[in-house]
Amino acid sequence: MTDGYRLAAVMGWPVAHSRSPALHRYWLERHGLAGDYVKLAVPPDRLGPALRALPNLGFAGCNLTIPHKEAALAFLDEVDPQARAIGAVNTVTVRPDGKLHGSNSDVFGFLANLEAEAPDWRAAAPAVVLGAGGAARAVLAALVAEGVPEIRVINRRQERATALAALFDGKPTVLPWEQRGTALSGAALLVNATSLGMSGAPPLDLSLDALPRDAVVNDIVYAPLETPLLAAARRRGNRAVDGLGMLMHQGRPGFAAWFGIEPEVTPELRARMLATLTP
Repeated sequence: MTDGYRLAAVMGWPVAHSRSPALHRYWLERHGLAGDYVKLAVPPDRLGPALRALPNLGFAGCNLTIPHKEAALAFLDEVDPQARAIGAVNTVTVRPDGKLHGSNSDVFGFLANLEAEAPDWRAAAPAVVLGAGGAARAVLAALVAEGVPEIRVINRRQERATALAALFDGKPTVLPWEQRGTALSGAALLVNATSLGMSGAPPLDLSLDALPRDAVVNDIVYAPLETPLLAAARRRGNRAVDGLGMLMHQGRPGFAAWFGIEPEVTPELRARMLATLTP
């Protein structure tokens, strides 16, 4: 990197769908910084060489998306404790000595989005999390760190949910998929961390009848922005939190590490990102 020009990227396979370049380019423009953020299509068998090439190619770091978040741990020099516990990295920073440091900003992004859209989301009542993949890991890590007293985890494959709960010393309670409707009774927060309801994925078959009207419903996907789950929640008067905010907030720690400025999520940024979601 010369003359203050800094470069970052998102690695994935595929990666064409990523909205991260629009996010980081907005911040670069907003702060008048010289640099760019690009997409790097990296097949799984080339992840190691691609990561190791970052310092020599002048990159300050990169984000990782599907399917690289878990596999990347094997190729990094340092991994922060939270990312190690979650078992997934989504942010890589090139240290001044060329070493690669990995972290996970999904926990930060999830919490920051909830704080912004539903500041009073914390309650003594339970949280219900649907899913047991990488996204669910970050959500559970956030809820456990925040001291939520009861967390119910439900996944189509119950054994995966059981294995996930074990990562958190069994603090979350695992319930079978067939009980997903009744599990909403008394809940203060419902988080869909599955791909169900996402564009191109099967629908999420879930009745909200047992969910209290004052509960917050958060769907972490952003394509479509208004998922059937969020639409159903709004119709019955629940506060609905979409996944675009999580995408924007999770980008903040990486941008700060790579470009040296703490960025903000603003209405102008949301409008810019919404434009990228319009077909």
